[in-house]
Amino acid sequence: MADQEWHQWHSAPRQPHQAYGSPQPPYDRPRVQEDTLKETHVQVERKTFLLSLRENPRGRILRITEEVGMKRNTIIIPSTGLKEFLQMLEEMIKASDKLPPKLSPPDQPPA
Repeated sequence: MADQEWHQWHSAPRQPHQAYGSPQPPYDRPRVQEDTLKETHVQVERKTFLLSLRENPRGRILRITEEVGMKRNTIIIPSTGLKEFLQMLEEMIKASDKLPPKLSPPDQPPA
């Protein structure tokens, strides 16, 4: 690429950076009506996890929302993938139980 072409490409106006999954203003989609079928929450240390089984015209989903202070993160798992997701979680639990911790928790002295 010639210097002039590179400069034109490199100095082209860039779109503002947005986090993955965040809505972009011109492409906002209308909210889909969802019915809540079951909901529960669990507190783990300073985080709250809200699990919500919902249904909309496209099917059932599990919405998992993590709340820490004023911040929220959400993942959505289609119901067709829940068994596979559970199997992965069970594998992670087994691995966590088998492996010794590399670091001691801050409130406990090293073993």
